[in-house]
Amino acid sequence: IGAWRRMAMPTMRALLVCCCASGLAVRASVHPGRASKLPAASMASPAARSRAAASMAADAEPAEPQSKSLKAMTMFANTYAKNTGTFYCSDPSIAAVVIKGLAEHKDQLGAPLCPCRHYEDKAAEVKDGYWNCPCTPMRERHECHCMLFLQASDDFAGDKQALTVDEVASLADGA
Repeated sequence: IGAWRRMAMPTMRALLVCCCASGLAVRASVHPGRASKLPAASMASPAARSRAAASMAADAEPAEPQSKSLKAMTMFANTYAKNTGTFYCSDPSIAAVVIKGLAEHKDQLGAPLCPCRHYEDKAAEVKDGYWNCPCTPMRERHECHCMLFLQASDDFAGDKQALTVDEVASLADGA
């Protein structure tokens, strides 16, 4: 499993970055024995995925979140992780990208809508509240498909329950 984990982590990171940057719906499970629902493009070679992600990011470059929203979402994520006994992914850039996406949605939509899903009507989704972070699956079953809040038993859970705003900004920009 060690070699599988080393190979799978960069793939998940690329998918999450692509997902958050372009608004693609990605429901990926990287655990052995669980089904993965990935778009056909994600099955392409790493070079093809990289070209596709660059192309999509150039087409729809999201606005930088305001520092106030980024600080608020970072504080929320840190507090929620501690209160629920969950941990950030062992690759902290995944948590940073998700937190940055939450901050962008908070600026644009007024609510921290999950940045890892595709929505036909984001305003309606915000009003519905199902995918506002923490989403209903996280609140009810402790399942975070963004890999932001992971149970200690999860293979990809790290040991961190807090990131600073500066860490989030630098890790998300370097992702």
